[in-house]
Amino acid sequence: MNRPVLVTGAYGFIGRHVARALAVEGQTVIGLGHGAWSREQWREWGIAEWHAADLTLDNLVTHGGLPGAVIHCAGSGTVGFSATHPHQDYQRTVETTAAVLEFVRLYAKDAAVVYPSSVAVYGHVGRQPIAETQAPNPVSPYGVHKQIAEQLCATYARYFGIKAAIVRLFSVYGNGLRKQLLWDACSKLRRGEAQFFGTGAELRDWLHAADAADLLALARRHASTECPVVNGGTGISVAVAEVVQEVLDAMHAGIPATFTGQTPPVDPPSYVADVRRAAGWGWKARKPWREGVREYVEWFAAGEN
Repeated sequence: MNRPVLVTGAYGFIGRHVARALAVEGQTVIGLGHGAWSREQWREWGIAEWHAADLTLDNLVTHGGLPGAVIHCAGSGTVGFSATHPHQDYQRTVETTAAVLEFVRLYAKDAAVVYPSSVAVYGHVGRQPIAETQAPNPVSPYGVHKQIAEQLCATYARYFGIKAAIVRLFSVYGNGLRKQLLWDACSKLRRGEAQFFGTGAELRDWLHAADAADLLALARRHASTECPVVNGGTGISVAVAEVVQEVLDAMHAGIPATFTGQTPPVDPPSYVADVRRAAGWGWKARKPWREGVREYVEWFAAGEN
């Protein structure tokens, strides 16, 4: 029997891309989480059932069915929010993960659990690219909470026989993302502004949401009681200033970008993924970052925001 896949946080940016990737595979997708959207909208993203509800154990039991896998995309999404609302960030990230794992332990023990974690668990790392063997050393509440959620997954795998996998996502972007660098750059340029925090020399590994979704969908097939961890990135580092310049060119802006030179301590100067483990699964990012940035600018300019 082809059991459905439960995607928590399916209304969110990564969650909806995961739902679509699964639907393309022919999977039945159940979505659970916060978000007010029409039946037509969630069906466009490949969701067969949508349940708007808090992510609690009771609601998982009520709406989760008997899934073959759970891809847990619900949770906090920004470092900034974790710094201003640490308790809420903990609730959204850690407590929801505990609820998912307990649901699987009690009601769907043979289901695979995939947890989208973050490069933020690594913190400041001098040696690049970053391999999964790098000891976590988060420098933000967001990263700490992601690490705790990872530890919960590993604990349930080890002690309760839950099949789990962790994907540490790097800088995910794509059409529809209304935060972070590309949104900030497009919004500022629309207002005739072009000053950004940092030095512009910060290096990031830009992963398109569609590629991230494909990796998360694939991870359920590699979930095990060993709880494997893989990086989700391209293996290519690009300076923030180069990305901003690409946005400037795409928007035909006649002003140069400037940078404040001030970098928050929770913002590492450089990170790029060692992607050999993911490649061993037969996965590789397909979207070139310049193409993805241009598509984003077109989406923004079209007013779909």
